[in-house]
Amino acid sequence: MNKKQKKMLTRIIIAAVLMIAFKVISTFVDIPTVVLFIMYMVPYLVIGYDILRKAIKGILNRQVFDENFLMAVATVGAIIIALVDDGDFTEAIAVMLFYQIGELFQNIAVGKSRKNISELMDIRPDYANIEVDGKLEQVDPDEVEVGTVIVVQPGEKVPIDGIIEEGNTTLNTSALTGESLPKQAKADEVISGCINMSGVLKIRTTKEFGESTVSKILDLVENASSKKSRSENFISKFAKIYTPAVCYGALALAIIPPLVSMIFLGV
Repeated sequence: MNKKQKKMLTRIIIAAVLMIAFKVISTFVDIPTVVLFIMYMVPYLVIGYDILRKAIKGILNRQVFDENFLMAVATVGAIIIALVDDGDFTEAIAVMLFYQIGELFQNIAVGKSRKNISELMDIRPDYANIEVDGKLEQVDPDEVEVGTVIVVQPGEKVPIDGIIEEGNTTLNTSALTGESLPKQAKADEVISGCINMSGVLKIRTTKEFGESTVSKILDLVENASSKKSRSENFISKFAKIYTPAVCYGALALAIIPPLVSMIFLGV
């Protein structure tokens, strides 16, 4: 976990301990509601101050209906109900607590994914070796044409898909396939991104660099975050209508029935 995640974990633990402690104390000791409110505000603000700040910022920026606003409304509403009806303040804290726990797990998962993607980016070859007048010359893989013979020395990555014309070796394919054991290769077709473990190879390219395996993998990874599935697009569109509709419906439910009752009672 990084520093930010450790800080969130500390907040979760502190808020959970305080909530449980106050719950136990209030069970055995008769404490006035106002005092309970002040006590429970400590763990509530410990775990939820950033959510409240983001909700207020969203309102000021006219970007009201997001998860921060909904969490703020739900928990503040629960606190008001508990304060008016001598209810349980732990409900509001628990809702905020579980939300933050979910956010922490999500951040940890995203962090691991980013780390794996960063490791995957190491399969990108920096150059390709071409033999010119008996000497090896390093060129950009994009400049290598189909049918060109490239030389891959021990410890180097195979830059472009091709067929081995000379040499034999073992290839480390773990970055591509997850296979931990090296693969023996001799007069075989090889894919880019593998690491040559031992012998010198001469490979005749069968594809351009842009069409090679490593390029396609990296392109998929780099563009994955910018593309959404049909279900994600539907949910995004649906949320823009559903969220404000629920909020306005709840507001109407809180105002209209009492207003109607007042009118009929007045009559």
